[in-house]
Amino acid sequence: MEDFLVEKTAIISGGASGIGKAAALKLAEVGFRVCLLDVNDTKLKEVKKEMEEKNFKVITIPCDMSQYDQVETAVKKVIKQWGRIDAVFANAGIVGQVSSIESMSIDNWNQVLSINLNGTFFLVKAAIPHVKQQGGSIIITSSISGNRVFSQAGFTAYSTSKAALAAFSKMAALELAKYHIRVNVICPGGIETNFKESIKRSPDLDEIKIPVAFPEGSKPLDNRSGKPEEVADLVKFLASDESSHITGTEIYIDGAESLLIG
Repeated sequence: MEDFLVEKTAIISGGASGIGKAAALKLAEVGFRVCLLDVNDTKLKEVKKEMEEKNFKVITIPCDMSQYDQVETAVKKVIKQWGRIDAVFANAGIVGQVSSIESMSIDNWNQVLSINLNGTFFLVKAAIPHVKQQGGSIIITSSISGNRVFSQAGFTAYSTSKAALAAFSKMAALELAKYHIRVNVICPGGIETNFKESIKRSPDLDEIKIPVAFPEGSKPLDNRSGKPEEVADLVKFLASDESSHITGTEIYIDGAESLLIG
């Protein structure tokens, strides 16, 4: 474990599964107290039990990231419980329904941007006054989609939200630098989570299929998808003092996948 002079606190959205859960475990292993936000209360309880069995300090708060009042209330609970926030991992996100722009519903577009983009803004906004007290790290989950890859038919809402997050992180990095707050964005490629299971496909996808040939072994490094724990290692690095001079940076973690299919 890292030897912190004070107990540091991290707040993670989308913390009940996948990358968020893996990051929670990694940060707790190096001494962070961790607050997990997620809309799935059942999975939150499962993660909390798993972490408490390891004697990690954890609180879980059911939270719809698209609702600012819920996000703000959650941040206030963290402060009341532990008195500080040192790391923010804005990780919650959805794909929504993948469809053509023409057939995409307004509700789907709004939902994807409300959770992915607005939810990140809400968490960062609510946490800033507390992270400013001592400085810290804000980490945002974007994607190769919308930044290096534009060939995924039907992913317009998702890709737009993820591209916006990369721009948001750069604006925030400059604005918050004087408070010793670093802001970085991670861009995962294919990661072994339940991501694909959550995708809803519109019947018109074949009509807009883009003629891109995905090469065999499209993940050049080891020919495999990444693991949540590998992304969590990057989150741990960015949350720690080891990355003290890194801010406003996009870091791709995709085994060079996006260099082939971008």
